Amino acid sequence: MLDYQVLQAAAQWFAVLQSDSASDDDREAWQRWLSDPEHARAWQRVEQISGRFEPLSRDPFGAKASSLMQRPQPTRRQALKSLSVILGGGVLAVAGGVMPWRSWTADERTAVGEVRDWPLPEGSHLWLNTDSAVDVVLDDQVRQLSLYCGELLVQASNEPRALLLRTAEGSVKTHEAARFSVLQRDGSTQLSVFDGSVEIRPVNGRARMALQGQQISFGSRHAEPERPVHMGRQAWVRGVLLADNLRLDEFLAELSRYRQGYLGCDPRIAGLRVVGAYPLADTERVLDVLASTLSLRVNRRLPWWVSLEPAQSEA
Repeated sequence: MLDYQVLQAAAQWFAVLQSDSASDDDREAWQRWLSDPEHARAWQRVEQISGRFEPLSRDPFGAKASSLMQRPQPTRRQALKSLSVILGGGVLAVAGGVMPWRSWTADERTAVGEVRDWPLPEGSHLWLNTDSAVDVVLDDQVRQLSLYCGELLVQASNEPRALLLRTAEGSVKTHEAARFSVLQRDGSTQLSVFDGSVEIRPVNGRARMALQGQQISFGSRHAEPERPVHMGRQAWVRGVLLADNLRLDEFLAELSRYRQGYLGCDPRIAGLRVVGAYPLADTERVLDVLASTLSLRVNRRLPWWVSLEPAQSEA
């Protein structure tokens, strides 16, 4: 994991070098700073995030900066960039071995910060969280959902056909009326059961049941022990992020799903506790409220790079 201070320094360098006042001395100092391997990794992270907003490749200096990150042999990322040019599209990414066009062409998708809901003709109801994609197939034998990314909340109706939801790590299935959510993370699926019971089946593992009030994460081979579910975990369907004595760093990790760019906090304040209901439609307002109630400072180094820090720097 990248050190927080190093990551913030990389963001600061990015802001300096993108400004009109950047001098040759600034660029030389940046290159000296970049010679440290950890600094180079932090710079790559900032550059990766910046690509959605103001890519370095748009200016001559940015092209030079990017060239310093390249290895003698083409990397997987560089090869994918080349392929994307051939295809005439944007940058092609691979996550967990699944090509992103499944998300791009899914039946239902949401943008970052968007939440949608819709009823199914057989009586079930679906809610799709921010930056998510799902396919829906209904036939005489089964009701099948395929979640490619993001999070889905399901209110399943009670009928003879099972409701099956597939993810990269396996599937969950119910034969009864049930209410549950599934969150697709990198390399794992998190199931939260709010009502009823649901069967979990990892791709290469044994099936097990998840009961009302349980939360279980599973990979492709096995499921982790169950934990009590937080009923507020479904508050996002009402446009609310509910925090019940949640650590600040965990709260910000959840809030960051509803906005573009980087959002983090200084490790010195990561353990502060957050309580309350916060509107997901206005994340900037949420940050200002946190800063006020917890006596913190919002550092907006760039429009898309924001961090919470102690109000006064420690000596």
